[in-house]
Amino acid sequence: MIIAVPKETYPEEKRIALIPQAIPALTKVGLEVVVEAGAGEGAYIKDEDLEAQGARVEQDRQLLLSQADVVLMVRGPGSHADFPATDLDVLREGTVLIAFLEPLAAPVTMKELADRKLTVFAMELMPRTTRAQSMDALSSMATIAGYKAVLAAADASPKLFPMFMTAAGTITPARVFVLGAGVAGLQAIATARRLGAVVEAFDIRPIVKEEVESLGAKFVQLEMETEEAQDSGGYATAQSDDFYQRQQELMAERIKASDVVITTAAVPGKKSPVLISEEVVAGMKPGSVIVDLAAEKGGNCAVTKLGEKIVHKGVTVIGPDNLSAEVPVHASQMYAKNISTFLLNMIKEGKLDLNMEDEITKGAMVSHGGQLVHDAVISALEKEEA
Repeated sequence: MIIAVPKETYPEEKRIALIPQAIPALTKVGLEVVVEAGAGEGAYIKDEDLEAQGARVEQDRQLLLSQADVVLMVRGPGSHADFPATDLDVLREGTVLIAFLEPLAAPVTMKELADRKLTVFAMELMPRTTRAQSMDALSSMATIAGYKAVLAAADASPKLFPMFMTAAGTITPARVFVLGAGVAGLQAIATARRLGAVVEAFDIRPIVKEEVESLGAKFVQLEMETEEAQDSGGYATAQSDDFYQRQQELMAERIKASDVVITTAAVPGKKSPVLISEEVVAGMKPGSVIVDLAAEKGGNCAVTKLGEKIVHKGVTVIGPDNLSAEVPVHASQMYAKNISTFLLNMIKEGKLDLNMEDEITKGAMVSHGGQLVHDAVISALEKEEA
């Protein structure tokens, strides 16, 4: 079986789906790993580093893809609106594609992949179970995003994060407010605390209060009635517009009192809820900073511009695009572990064994045999076509 790793085509994408250290585990079970020349450049990986660990380097991208049994990527069609059609045209029927695909946000693209009779797995759909933890690429990338968000905020802030007691007087610590205590939010809390900031956090899921407090932050509780706040996978669920309006009002004073606000609230397959209105931004202290980690899904802040750092009424608002790619060495290391472990879970005696009784295989599968097979993706397509 040929496992192909093409060079990423998403703008400024520096990650690679497999690093050299991940290759021996695949070749050991009889798989042939073929990597496109230059695929690791963004992560400072040379072609000879890949060859030294048992991979073959291929100069011809189209030849690589046409021979592939399995294609491993970071950002595939769906997550990449301008994914090259020529890449898909050369893939054989039955080829397995594994990547980030945004399947719930791009169900029409998923249907097109199914029509090509590709077997497609989306890394976003990995079940959040103990057994699948080592394959959870969303959590891996969210960890990096939460860390980088705090560094971006500290860099943009006119204030120091920690408290300093100096001969010139005492510097009070910065006040950081984190909205959303998922993986990215918790990492943002931990990083801000390590830098010495006073941190508060809010999440609609009361169950995360203990985790927030264990990191040294104060959990902000709002007196609000929520519907089911968390789905079976542990992700926050969408709430009503009235709920978000009330949430904005209750959080406004906390936001205005903060030096830095980091927002991480996202709902899989849906536009991110707006938690910070333009009016609230205008009421923040000049020099305050907002880092909106939900920018790729529309943003939690009303004035966020994706991929830009703007100043609105004296407040710096950062809307990062593909933040994990800014740490390509460790992001590639983590992603390679996730995707290779997932692939090996489906390999038996050197061949692909698609066991549909396996919750991991079934949970991450988008299409097979010319059909969409994931209920949530099928539902998203029906809504799109309605």
